[in-house]
Amino acid sequence: MSGFLSLARFFSVTTHFRQSLPIRWMLALFVIAGLGYWARQQYPDLFRGRSPGELAGAKKSGAPPTIVVGTRDINFAVTAAGDIGPLDAVSVRPEIGGLIAKLTLDIGDKVKKGDVLFELDDKDLQTEKSSRKTEIAGARLAVETQKLQLEKAGLSFERIKRMFESLLVSREVFDNARVEHDLAKNSLDIAMNRLETAQTALQQVEDKLLKTVIRAPFDCTILTRTVSVGQAVSGASGFNSGTEVFTVANLADMIITAHINQADVTRLKVGQEVTVEVEAIPGLRLAGRVERLAPQATFKNGVKGFSTRIILKNAEGSVRPGMTANLSIPLISCSNVLAVPLAAVFSDQGDRFVYVQQGDARFERQPVQLGVADYDFVEVTKGVKGGEVVSLVMPTNLVTGASPIPNGNSAPAPVTAARVAAGSK
Repeated sequence: MSGFLSLARFFSVTTHFRQSLPIRWMLALFVIAGLGYWARQQYPDLFRGRSPGELAGAKKSGAPPTIVVGTRDINFAVTAAGDIGPLDAVSVRPEIGGLIAKLTLDIGDKVKKGDVLFELDDKDLQTEKSSRKTEIAGARLAVETQKLQLEKAGLSFERIKRMFESLLVSREVFDNARVEHDLAKNSLDIAMNRLETAQTALQQVEDKLLKTVIRAPFDCTILTRTVSVGQAVSGASGFNSGTEVFTVANLADMIITAHINQADVTRLKVGQEVTVEVEAIPGLRLAGRVERLAPQATFKNGVKGFSTRIILKNAEGSVRPGMTANLSIPLISCSNVLAVPLAAVFSDQGDRFVYVQQGDARFERQPVQLGVADYDFVEVTKGVKGGEVVSLVMPTNLVTGASPIPNGNSAPAPVTAARVAAGSK
């Protein structure tokens, strides 16, 4: 019974909704129509149609883009990118082999010239030093002994010599005394040679002991560290030129190695100022100068150019080795000169010209002479005046009798910065 009542209620609600639906649609249409009438009254231009004549005129106008000739500053610079690196970098390797006994520095530490970088274990060398000193003491004693022996043999020889001259002893006794004296001199020479050898050996040990303490060659920063305390390292004269312990560099002076296009390198010179911007540090601008220009061209990324080295002074704290730098090397500049965009200048068989707008909105071809140019604008030294309007594209509405293609062969080509640099007319 309850299910029957629920079904009845459903049909009753559905019938009421169907009866009210047309009324709701009519109200919505009235609202939309009212909004449309109000908008037409407020903004009549949006609803005004364009006649066929107006459409045809719009199609025929086709006015080319133009610009007014004015003055501006022109600065032409060569741009390039390069990697920043230290001017002085050294791979620190011990001269002798041994075990690392003391190593307190690590990556990023700064040291002064002469500061200790690391020390090798010197126990064996100290033992050898003591042994060499003992040898020297014995050699000196032997020298003193041989000196006494020589003195004794000398006195005996002189006495026997006088006796021989007085015919008191035989020649055999005299000859024996002479030989003993000579043997004493030789024994002294041998003892002295042994003393010198022992002293040389001691000096070598002491030199090795000095080499167990490795010091900084200049004010520097630790870039890399490859060993730890207790590790065995080989000397620089050993296998593979020894074991590298540190890489150190002077970060106060940096260099940038850049690849300059062969078309621009002829304008550069050593000592020229360079503006440096670092990609990793927005807003940072540094001043550098050209230090080296490679005499031999190389290929990099398919472009032939010359390796150029830029030096940055007092750059420590601002940049780090390995960062990428963007270089701008100013070559030529001029201020407040009459200039037009490169797109407004055309070239045809070496002739440079622009299209100047006349009073009747048509354009006339006007020869020009060009000066300094950058990648956007070019100086005009003769041919146009300030305030004149020139076309940025080749116009079609020219003055009567003028041809858009002067020589009848092909359309004139727009001038580029490279063409301006090659020469101007």
